[in-house]
Amino acid sequence: MIDKSIIEAANDKAADGLRADYEALGAHLARRGIDIEAVKAKVAKFGVAVPSWGTGTGGTRFARFPGAGEPRHIFDKLDDCGVIHRLTAATPDVSLHIPWDKAPAADLKAKAEEHGLGFASMNSNTFQDQDGQKHSYKFGSLSHTDPATRAQAVEHNVETIEIGREIGSKSLTVWIGDGSNFPGQSNMTRQFERYLASMKEVYAKLPEDWRIYSEHKIYEPAFYSTVVQDWGTSYLISKELGDKAYCLVDLGHHAPNVNIEMIVARLIQFGKLGGFHFNDSKYGDDDLDSGSVEPYRLFLVFNELVDAEDKPGLSLEHMIDQSHNVTDPIESLMSSAMEIQRAYAQALLVDRAALEGFQEENDALMATATLKAGFRTDVEPILAMARLEAGGAIDPVATFRQSGYRAKVAETRPKSAVTGGGIV
Repeated sequence: MIDKSIIEAANDKAADGLRADYEALGAHLARRGIDIEAVKAKVAKFGVAVPSWGTGTGGTRFARFPGAGEPRHIFDKLDDCGVIHRLTAATPDVSLHIPWDKAPAADLKAKAEEHGLGFASMNSNTFQDQDGQKHSYKFGSLSHTDPATRAQAVEHNVETIEIGREIGSKSLTVWIGDGSNFPGQSNMTRQFERYLASMKEVYAKLPEDWRIYSEHKIYEPAFYSTVVQDWGTSYLISKELGDKAYCLVDLGHHAPNVNIEMIVARLIQFGKLGGFHFNDSKYGDDDLDSGSVEPYRLFLVFNELVDAEDKPGLSLEHMIDQSHNVTDPIESLMSSAMEIQRAYAQALLVDRAALEGFQEENDALMATATLKAGFRTDVEPILAMARLEAGGAIDPVATFRQSGYRAKVAETRPKSAVTGGGIV
């Protein structure tokens, strides 16, 4: 963990400048009829979950280049997640992946409590074969032609639910790699029927206060057809399963140029948006740092969320899902958490009454200008002040580097020798 004195020393050097910037921004926003304190209060309450798997160095199908001090197991991952939350005050929860993070529930809870962390949605894994696994998922899992393989996949999801229940999670995210790589390889209708039947078995095991999230992905590892390939299919799944089933939107799991913010609006409108996996992309499912390529798109997604934040029953889980191939994972996760907060803060600045008026008048230019007024506002003083008041760092990345945390954990965490392919 990073000592409190290190954070305080770094903050002392930047506090006066921050207060001046915050006061200036407050005056600017006041002229626009916006209370900066109200915006800051909302930003301070907003949190995004860190993926346990994101604390390690990622890779591609071709290679992985491990970094120093990589976590060896879930308890090292939770230590790193604790550092991220300590510095950003924006990541109160961790999303676990089973079986990667499998450990006694009491030990997981104790380590999380040590860092003031909770647990977000659980993630099952039927897209890989594990040691000792009886049936292979090479040709599918929940939709496999073999009943025994499907039963094995169902059993794993039920086990993941049980682990989550014991540590205080309230939801299960299901993503599968099932599909086909050649035309004619699979009967697409029967394959989807098998998937739905398997998911109904998993759904039946949900605790009463739980949710299940269907996560779609347009391609990979199935490149010809994917069983859960788009938001429409995900929506159909949620309707088939029942009231505890929702759709999870990963910002990278779409064809190029798809209007993701409209997908978000549709799922909100029909009560089936459950949450997000935040990341960014340029070509496909690149799992790049949130806001690194298309910050305006991220803002437009949050514009829809802020527009609907008073909608009855809307309860969303916000989670990061990224692969850090060439950066320090802790630094990338901190930066991403702050970018997600930034998009939220910018969306809070949109003059919604004016926007609605321009929309009703079909004034396209002024409507888009109203959105851009929020996006172009530098909200960094709001984010930094919220961090400072919560005991975090004004500049998390700089403070992290000054702390020497990475070098310190590298002394006890042996460098990984794994250099082969693998996204995580």
